[in-house]
Amino acid sequence: MRALVSGSSGLIGSALVARLEAGGHVVHRLVRRPPEDGEAAIDVAARTIDASRLPGQSLEGLDAVFNLAGEPLAPESWRKPPRWSPAKKERIWSSRVETTELLASVLAGLDKPPAVLVSASATGYYGDRGDELLVEGTLPGTGFLPEVCVAWEAATAPATEAGIRTVALRTGMVLAAEGGFLKMMLPLFRRGLGARIGGGWQWMSWISLDDEVGALLHAATRDDLSGPVNAVSPEPVRNRDLTLALAEAVGRPALLSVPEGPLRMAFGIDAAVFALASQRVVPRRLERSGYEHVHPQLAGALRAALASPAAAGHPHRAA
Repeated sequence: MRALVSGSSGLIGSALVARLEAGGHVVHRLVRRPPEDGEAAIDVAARTIDASRLPGQSLEGLDAVFNLAGEPLAPESWRKPPRWSPAKKERIWSSRVETTELLASVLAGLDKPPAVLVSASATGYYGDRGDELLVEGTLPGTGFLPEVCVAWEAATAPATEAGIRTVALRTGMVLAAEGGFLKMMLPLFRRGLGARIGGGWQWMSWISLDDEVGALLHAATRDDLSGPVNAVSPEPVRNRDLTLALAEAVGRPALLSVPEGPLRMAFGIDAAVFALASQRVVPRRLERSGYEHVHPQLAGALRAALASPAAAGHPHRAA
């Protein structure tokens, strides 16, 4: 296929581009900097997409578009607590909602639009829900992140209304040594400083990087799949179980806990809610559409993540 990928330099986008190119597909990147050959540039402030460096100097004739752009929620290092300033929250919002709305509008105006738009969303849609089992038909939660996710998904409306099959992939915590939660927490766990968050009873919905890329490609190629799709493992776990599993994977104890009060003071309310939210999400529509997870269980997903080149070379990494 001929695909356009936004967010191609991020954790998920990089892995997706590599998988597509390995499969012989043609990949064009949507970037915010001046474009090189084969790239298009998006300028949200000017509400333009410059496709002059693409074949035919346009976006016409693409087979699929993967919209993965978004300001990172988690910091690169545990040494920098992710306190969300008003400016940070504005970047989280605009990089998702405004970028998606512009892209969807431009695609809708093409003479030969792509067959499918797979647009990122997140399990943050559901908010903090305790032990409730969360499926695609569950109503959204309340708070900043659910509001972002609702607006993010709604921003794809121009594409949907133009007849483009549109999938909103609600992704959970992606387990990969290259970025996100694992990249931030591995240095602590390898020092024996791994800790559960709060009481550790909150549910955490996760997915391996292999399965996240697999879910993206599955969504792009299943003609009967549209609307919201949960991209998570079929086996969500509680925070304390994830903590123990990661500690075991790196061969270190995890005897500590981070109380909620200090966490809220260090992170700020919105970022602390992000860290403490309980989300027991299951991939009902993904599985019913025929997707088979490569890593359905946490132990296998952690082994795969810690065996990646990004985790190599450390004396305490898993075999």
